[in-house]
Amino acid sequence: MEIAKENEITTNKNVFCNKNFKLVFFGALVSELGGTIYSFAVSFYILEITGNNAFLQGLYLAICGVFSLVFTPIGGVIGDRFNKGAIMFVCDYLRGGLILAATVMMFLFKDPGMHITALFIAGALGSAVGGIFSPAAGALFPHILEESRLQQANSYISLKSSLIGIVGVILAGVMYAALSIYALFLFVGICFVLSGVSEMFIRYAHRKSTEALSLKLVLSDMGDGVRYLKKEKAIIVLMFSILFINFFFVPITSNFLPYFIKTEVATAPSYLFDRYITPEFWTSIFSMIIGVSSLLSAAVISTKKQAEKCGRFIAGCISATAVLVIGLTATYKIFVADARSLNIFLICFAAGAFVIGILLPCINIPIGTRLMCMVERDKLSKVSSITSVASQGLIPIATALAGVILQCFGSTLLLCACAVGFTVTALFLLFNKHSREF
Repeated sequence: MEIAKENEITTNKNVFCNKNFKLVFFGALVSELGGTIYSFAVSFYILEITGNNAFLQGLYLAICGVFSLVFTPIGGVIGDRFNKGAIMFVCDYLRGGLILAATVMMFLFKDPGMHITALFIAGALGSAVGGIFSPAAGALFPHILEESRLQQANSYISLKSSLIGIVGVILAGVMYAALSIYALFLFVGICFVLSGVSEMFIRYAHRKSTEALSLKLVLSDMGDGVRYLKKEKAIIVLMFSILFINFFFVPITSNFLPYFIKTEVATAPSYLFDRYITPEFWTSIFSMIIGVSSLLSAAVISTKKQAEKCGRFIAGCISATAVLVIGLTATYKIFVADARSLNIFLICFAAGAFVIGILLPCINIPIGTRLMCMVERDKLSKVSSITSVASQGLIPIATALAGVILQCFGSTLLLCACAVGFTVTALFLLFNKHSREF
């Protein structure tokens, strides 16, 4: 009883009875809404003011990815030594401030080159702050919830993301078409500030570290995290696989989709529902479909008992996703590249998005829950930061390379490369003996 009281861990059945969880949930809801709108707008705005320059769009994504990866391990060390709630609200205030500052700069200087500069600076610094934010946020739940409620909490967080995938992308499409870029970014900056206000009231029993933070201490803590993971072969295999899965999948959503909308849908004589929606709104439709199916999937998972091991199930879901990527590539070649029917491809892509939305929570929720259960609390921030870097380390290279491929060779080659690489990686994970122990 004393431990539960000290850490303010609820024993109620539903996690929303926990005040800290509610503050985290609603703060994340607001900031993720802003982040979704911002990501949507930036990708299309860069293409818009650069004449569909896929290389610059890919370079922006790559730079943001590099800054996130560099600062995530640092965030892991900070998250284990300082109050996680304080880290979260300070980071959200900083991210909101950066976006608001970029908005003011863009408003004062109308030159497209200055707009690109402002977006690159805000994106890089915001990604660095996000790298510090994520490990603290990811390691907070075991401090405020009992272990048996972790899957339910992660399921609700997934439900929140799915809800944003429905509401946020619709709002993003409407706002991008109806508002100036300045008004849109002003809204995003305010969202992050409001999230910070919510997170200021998070309270839990934090034991302050007596050691002063230094570069030597950061490197030492990172080394401890690496040594800890060396003993967990199942985690290493899974993170290695996800590293390449992200490498081959992220370019499809981050590079191919905006480029396809701008170069194929926007320039077509007609497309499905062209009387009612803009080309960019098709991106919102795809995201909304993923959000709806993810919401349904996460709702089901929230009612299920936590499994002791989930490696084989995760490998099966990733293999199913590989089949969808192959199907996407084939339908693009047949219906778009060979100029047979753009509308059929849009319908096929929407159907694939629905299935992917079902599979994503089946992959992400078990992974997050299992890591929270396996890793010691005082090491969770640094371990989660290392696994994050290990699983996303190639994304900056992937997005930059995808931009070059799109600019020089087109979409068909990019999709073929992604399909082959994703399938090989999925098969490796499916048949690896260590993955079954996760």
